[in-house]
Amino acid sequence: MTLEEITTQMRARVAAKGGIKGKTIKFNFGDDGCVRIVGSSDPASVDNDNGAADCTVNVAKADFLDISAGKLNSMNAFMAGKLKVEGDMGLAMQLGTLLG
Repeated sequence: MTLEEITTQMRARVAAKGGIKGKTIKFNFGDDGCVRIVGSSDPASVDNDNGAADCTVNVAKADFLDISAGKLNSMNAFMAGKLKVEGDMGLAMQLGTLLG
């Protein structure tokens, strides 16, 4: 799946389930780019800007796809070091409702 396809899919999920009100979350895929959810706009927006975020989730794109497809448990990925969180850990804990 391309970054553009992930971004489009994330836009649909945010539209259906809402974003994280007033917060910005970034999924950083390293060299594969990033997807950022900006909850300060109404409705929340999704872009590929590598700007500042309240919470940054550093994860390989392949692992992100496995997590979002339900093939990899996010907590297991975190414990194995495949997923690293910078910033607001409480915000990261809310992502399950958005990704699931």
